[in-house]
Amino acid sequence: MRRDRHGRGMRGPLAPSALPMRRTPVEEFNTLVLQSVNAIERHMIETMGPNSHLRGVEFAVEEVPPPMRAYEVDIVESHGVALSKLYPARPGTAAAAPRIVLYRRPIELRADDADLGTLVTSVLTEQLGALLNLPPETLEP
Repeated sequence: MRRDRHGRGMRGPLAPSALPMRRTPVEEFNTLVLQSVNAIERHMIETMGPNSHLRGVEFAVEEVPPPMRAYEVDIVESHGVALSKLYPARPGTAAAAPRIVLYRRPIELRADDADLGTLVTSVLTEQLGALLNLPPETLEP
């Protein structure tokens, strides 16, 4: 336990045990991504049948995109800044499953609080449409 400069230590917990602690913006964004993925998957099961195509797909969230190269065409961009990237599967390597990475900060900066969920869902459907060779409109819940 860390003590303050007067040597008294921590005075008590930050929040009473009966109240939940506030979630960080990163946790809230991750939860929003999970909710969007689950909604898309439910919609796919309802419209396309019980064989879900998302079982092998990995989803990740990073703060900001890495520096881009001009020849990368599988990136969803907004005003020249990448919002997400699709990494295709490479069987026989550590990247055996396809992976979709969402970049949290650029997405948050493009969206208001009211439509952050809508933007996350549209970015996910666009990347999943590219992965599954389906129009993104068919994947939107």
